[in-house]
Amino acid sequence: MLGPQKPKSEFTDSQLSATRRTALGLLLGAPLLSACSSVQQSLSQFSSPFSGPEQPTAPAGPAQQPTSIGNGQVKVGLILPLSASGNAGVAAQSMKNAAEMALAEFQNPNIQLLVKDDGGSPQGAGAGAQQAVSEGAEIILGPLFALSVPSVAQVTRARGISVIAFSTDSSIASRGVYLLSFLPESDVSRIVEYSASIGKKSFAALLPDNAYGNVVEAAFKTAVSRRGGRVVAFEKYGADRATPARNVAQQLGQADALLIADDGDSVVATADALTAAGANLRNIQLLGTGLWDNPRVFSSPSLQGGLYAAPDPAGFRAFSGRYRTRYGGEPVRTATLAYDAVALVAALARTQAAQHFSADVLQSPSGFAGIDGLFRFRPDGTNERGLAVMRVANRGGVPVAGSPKSFGA
Repeated sequence: MLGPQKPKSEFTDSQLSATRRTALGLLLGAPLLSACSSVQQSLSQFSSPFSGPEQPTAPAGPAQQPTSIGNGQVKVGLILPLSASGNAGVAAQSMKNAAEMALAEFQNPNIQLLVKDDGGSPQGAGAGAQQAVSEGAEIILGPLFALSVPSVAQVTRARGISVIAFSTDSSIASRGVYLLSFLPESDVSRIVEYSASIGKKSFAALLPDNAYGNVVEAAFKTAVSRRGGRVVAFEKYGADRATPARNVAQQLGQADALLIADDGDSVVATADALTAAGANLRNIQLLGTGLWDNPRVFSSPSLQGGLYAAPDPAGFRAFSGRYRTRYGGEPVRTATLAYDAVALVAALARTQAAQHFSADVLQSPSGFAGIDGLFRFRPDGTNERGLAVMRVANRGGVPVAGSPKSFGA
């Protein structure tokens, strides 16, 4: 898991090598189960396994009392919307279970989790952070929602305490506020890089006209330019898909690949709009993001053979099996974020002495290996993931290119 930075480490080369091997095993926790396991998470709770729950609008239930997990010397705050209504509360409980599971699978962890319920609100998150810091927390894990992250950062920044939040909104990342989540930027970069590697040079895109589409647009144009490709058609759609789809369909003859980035139902509707506009989608390589990991996409005849970037599913299948054995139910897809966050801080607390949560350690260029593969934090607080490339088939995603084993420079 751990890839210490050699220039700024006080370890010798031999110690660094041993530390890296030890921490890798620790983060991965219990041995992975067979990749042929049939464990599958039901996607009925969320529109996408990578989008996470929405900020609750209904009032939260009674706040859960603060609890602690573990009895180590290094205290770590864990802020989740445990009493929030709807899917948010369900996700929070699953993530709390995963955090507890990470400690149980880590050999003799020297950390204590200070669990705080933020109720799904910024005010609750700020109060939880204040409580955790006053109790000696050296790092904060969470919160889950973007609107709550600034409230936590306001508490931690003046004290030089880092935050590892679970939001998918990269705009709230900053120095000392890291996002351990599935960001669309990594998906887009990976799928464009892979497409270029198999000879695709001319790209088209049809994206939603919303915040997600704006992030994907910037990442798409950057990735295409970086590989020396060109964008030959680009449109965004709102409630009306027909006109943008018709504009793209008229230019698809010049393109090698078409990116459609949206959740499952919207991807299918967009593909149908393109077909209605006269596009033959079998003549072009379709591309997508992790939001394509959805039964609606897999069952769509128009999207068969499309490629998308996502974590290698073997890690989550193995994790799900262990979770089900321990808790008797399936984890939400974002539960691995809590597991990886806890395993990461437990390993750093063991291997990195007094500087275990410093920026130099957290921003290790070699990154860390988690349930969903490699990840590393950038100085601006966003993350980069080592993703697999999957092909759409009617029984689910089929890997066509594995996750990288290490990051480049």
